Amino acid sequence: MRKFRATREFPLALRLLLLNQFGIDIGFYLLMPFLAAYLEQGLGMSAALVGLVLGARTLSQQGLFVLGGSAADRLGPRVVIIAGCALRTVGFALFAFGSSLGLLMCASALTGLAAALFYPAVRTYVALESGDGKAEAFARLNVYATIGSLSGLLLGSVLFLADFRMCAVAVAAVFGLLTVAQAMVLPTRGVAPVPSASVLADWREAMANRRFLLFCLATTGMFTMENQLYLLLPDGALRASGWKAGGGVLLAAGALANMVFQLRITRALERNGGGTRWVSSGLVVMGASFLPPLLVCCTEPPVGTTAAAARLGVMVLSSVMLFFGIMVAHPTVLEMIPGFGRESLTGTYFGLFYVFSGIAATGGNAVVGRAMDIAEQAGWPWLPWVCCLSFGLASAGAVAMLYRARMLPGAAVAAPGEPAVAGNPVVTGTAVLPGVPGGEEQPAGGSALVKRARGPVVPREPWVPPAPPATNGSPVARDAAPPVGGGLGGQDAPRLPGPLVPDEEPADRPPR
Repeated sequence: MRKFRATREFPLALRLLLLNQFGIDIGFYLLMPFLAAYLEQGLGMSAALVGLVLGARTLSQQGLFVLGGSAADRLGPRVVIIAGCALRTVGFALFAFGSSLGLLMCASALTGLAAALFYPAVRTYVALESGDGKAEAFARLNVYATIGSLSGLLLGSVLFLADFRMCAVAVAAVFGLLTVAQAMVLPTRGVAPVPSASVLADWREAMANRRFLLFCLATTGMFTMENQLYLLLPDGALRASGWKAGGGVLLAAGALANMVFQLRITRALERNGGGTRWVSSGLVVMGASFLPPLLVCCTEPPVGTTAAAARLGVMVLSSVMLFFGIMVAHPTVLEMIPGFGRESLTGTYFGLFYVFSGIAATGGNAVVGRAMDIAEQAGWPWLPWVCCLSFGLASAGAVAMLYRARMLPGAAVAAPGEPAVAGNPVVTGTAVLPGVPGGEEQPAGGSALVKRARGPVVPREPWVPPAPPATNGSPVARDAAPPVGGGLGGQDAPRLPGPLVPDEEPADRPPR
């Protein structure tokens, strides 16, 4: 309850978006996990048709994320959020009242398109509204999403036993209420001017951002490991304990850990150098979470309830470790995305990031699934777990390399020859180049006006005053320093490249 009370400190728009995320995840997990069973058992569809209906949602969602992001940049995130919720209302209503293949395909595509509009727009709005508190805002968004998903699974498992159509009507009503609430309460944000003439130009600019593309590639392992909550871990829980509901226990344990520890972890990371320096550590924890199952999945099936419960406890430990790694890495990853480009393209960057994450999750699941098949055929039960461990370590190593190369937003920028130090204050100043007068600013490319973020301020070398003249008319010592302005033909001597100099420091401020 303390977390919900603390949410009151947020602006009204962020509070509504947190509630919206909660409702979105309740609706999705109340219905979608049971859709395949309804299509196959309730409507008598073949497995091929079931896969076609489910694939329509995945294709429309993952393929159109970038359109949702661009729409948020051009039209403003508020309009796109409301449109996404309205489309989901229509889509889930079609699931309730439609039984033909055409209507079900349309419903599936609409729900996917709604997600493609909603998710980038919400992240864009949160990033723009939260200012310097992006990490905590995204952490709270993660908490509300986790609570919503767990609540949706519990409610869905109850309502599905009664009637799937009842589930669909209830979800459509939830989304309808959210649409009306956002249209009435969500404040309108001004749309930042976009200098590019077309959406394609925005996409080309983002795709030409080498730092952003390398970051997307480096974090592919994170999304692959997250998706094992629905593929490898439930299968491992079933094999370890013999209990079909073991996968639900793993999700519930991880969700409870997320609700209790997410905000504590995010704030602790902010106090200890910022979350950016800890992303690779979170990915290592995610990879290491696949080690405990090796203790129980490579042995004979359990005999007795006690042995089954003990083995399930090991799988719960694995799930909680995975959630802890997600709590460390995921909010900071979302916080960094707007820092790769212009503020007016925040939605575009979020959209492209979700496209890449969807491709990574699909490809990673295919690799893990193939490893599970090979493990079954060759008698190597350890193979899929070691595969996921490799994903985690490779992703952690790639992110650490980007951090050390100072290619991540928020990474420390140190003076030449000094190690990067995270968490230093942001200072804007003028670096004076050789032969450039101190008061002139050079154009970009050979600029003397350099803005550095999160870099330490290093004072100049102390100026040595000229030696005083010798008494009794003796000449000045030959090695005395020339007076200021006395060298190079009476002009100011050119300044050597030096560290950052703050602009116009007040006289009464103590030296840094």
